Amino acid sequence: MYQGLGIHDDVAEIVHRCEVDCFEEFIKIDEACAYNSLKVLTSFHKNQITEAHFNATTGYGYNDLGRDAIENVFKDVLGAEDALVRSQFISGSHALTVCFFALLRPNDILLSISGKPYDTLDEVIGICENPSSLKSFGVQYHQIDLVQDDFDYDAICDFVSKHKVKVVEIQRSKGYSTRKSINLEKLGRVIKKIKAIDPEVIVMVDNCYCEFVSSNEPLAVGADVIVGSLIKNLGGGIAPNGAYIAGRSDLIALCADRLTVPGEGKEVGPTFGINKQILQGLFMAPSVVAASLKTAILTSRVMEELGYEVEPRYTEERVDIVQNIIFRDPDKLIRFTRGIQQASPIDSNALVEAWDMPGYQEPVVMASGSFTQGSSIELSCDGPIREPYIAYMQGSLTYSYGRLGLMKAIDNLLHKEK
Repeated sequence: MYQGLGIHDDVAEIVHRCEVDCFEEFIKIDEACAYNSLKVLTSFHKNQITEAHFNATTGYGYNDLGRDAIENVFKDVLGAEDALVRSQFISGSHALTVCFFALLRPNDILLSISGKPYDTLDEVIGICENPSSLKSFGVQYHQIDLVQDDFDYDAICDFVSKHKVKVVEIQRSKGYSTRKSINLEKLGRVIKKIKAIDPEVIVMVDNCYCEFVSSNEPLAVGADVIVGSLIKNLGGGIAPNGAYIAGRSDLIALCADRLTVPGEGKEVGPTFGINKQILQGLFMAPSVVAASLKTAILTSRVMEELGYEVEPRYTEERVDIVQNIIFRDPDKLIRFTRGIQQASPIDSNALVEAWDMPGYQEPVVMASGSFTQGSSIELSCDGPIREPYIAYMQGSLTYSYGRLGLMKAIDNLLHKEK
């Protein structure tokens, strides 16, 4: 059967051997999955989800019972006062952009304390010039880099004490960087220090790739607002698009006014019949995230066995679903990524090449043979063509499919594809 996918026996043997080493880590993942499943099911019962909530609305979307129920469920699951969950968000970057423009005004200060945010926000913030950026509206941007994979607490406290900062932005996942992702312990510590200096600072957390990896979310450790995508963790591979913003009710009201119309906010927005997919996706999300984590752990163990640098190692704490593999060779990065594409259910015959993707500064090679375009909770792999040539692998709807994808990618390294 493996030969049918072009997987050689030596590759299967390596993966089988390494898999045994991962079983203790898999048990930890199953425990988090059980807890998060309990949270989801409890909220479904609390909000009395029925088939009536699957009904579609069009036009203005007035009185959409399903939309309101979805936002109540997300509010419960994420530990928020309120939530905005909409298909009108085209991506996590779009939701982050709406949140920035909702919370910031001319001459306000936006401070990133986890270094430069993800590449797709460069033109949103004004790091790269764009006439529609925050910078063009007079918003000031400053950033403080991490130090040895932790916050620079002294620099942060010094800046906040000397300037009236409106929004502190924290990106938990690593993005296209070499740093570690940020766990809740570090997040809670830095938020506590910031709030002790200025309780009015709004702490906004980019939570993409991190939901359901652990038992709690950033709101539980003091964040004011969090943002994430539904074609990542919480969509469970079923939601066709969308994103969420959750947190303090006053901040969610501002975000809703910015997404729709001031004065109408959350009261409008048709759902066009995708309520069932969003609810079903959230219902499946704990197990899909668990499958993604197990795939990442196995990948880390196998690639380390083959002599590559990995981050995190298979026994280390997981903060998000992303696994870094450092190739230090563009050819190996591309070959590995092609293997992931070749093991995908959709467009498996496509030969991926690096190209100039919108929103990125360097060519990016990306494998995403997914049912939903750009879905990174489905098995995918990507990376910019720049040193040290890192593959960022994430997702998998099931562990079995993720394992096969890994085998095919490894086969492309050990037995170079024709």
